[in-house]
Amino acid sequence: MLDEKLVMDIILLVACYAYVLTSIVVSGKGFKHFGFSGKHARKLLHIMIGNLPFIIPFFTLNTFPLNFPLFVAAPFILVTFLATPYSPNRTLSERLKGLTGITEDGHHLGLVYYAFSYTLLALFFASKPHVIAAGVLPMAYGDASAAIIGEKYGKRQYHVFTKKSLEGSATMFLVSFLSIEVSLFFFSTLYSLPLHFLLMATLVVALVSTIAEALSPLGFDNITVPLLGASVFLLFSGGT
Repeated sequence: MLDEKLVMDIILLVACYAYVLTSIVVSGKGFKHFGFSGKHARKLLHIMIGNLPFIIPFFTLNTFPLNFPLFVAAPFILVTFLATPYSPNRTLSERLKGLTGITEDGHHLGLVYYAFSYTLLALFFASKPHVIAAGVLPMAYGDASAAIIGEKYGKRQYHVFTKKSLEGSATMFLVSFLSIEVSLFFFSTLYSLPLHFLLMATLVVALVSTIAEALSPLGFDNITVPLLGASVFLLFSGGT
């Protein structure tokens, strides 16, 4: 007879898969039927997937070999890769049009990088979902907000590897900071977290994530922002 905790984790895993697949479909439908630009559809998907760290605390098995948060993330490296023009299976790529249509022009591996970063964080920090959140939320909420605000209101532009705006970067910093702070309030109800002590860590993560997003070319911000964000959080929080 299966252990009750294992059964509940399997049910939660299936629910996470359903949520991710629904997010892909919603983003793809929005792109195709509701006039979303490819960029906006992609950012919507980033936001929806970025909510997964809030589910991680409810998994009871989060260490090797039964690391269920890892099982949530890892399959989507393959799924997102198969949706790119580099897929070895063109038929399957066609069937994944919901993802294919919202991959980023010129660097179609952006979503693959996002899934890879998520997987790497889940591998090492499944028992510390607030660390995963510190890496993922700036990419999910900060970058998405920066893209929307920068596109609409960005007047003071600068260029390193890609064109950015000061308005977009300021939005990236502010939303990254706020999203991490909100997540820490949530996680503090489940874990013993010194919120006052973590304020400085959150500020530094928001700053580093903003710089990484501004300097990363060709979709590599999907790697640099989450991994640097989580690393900086650990460094400035004393490993909390």
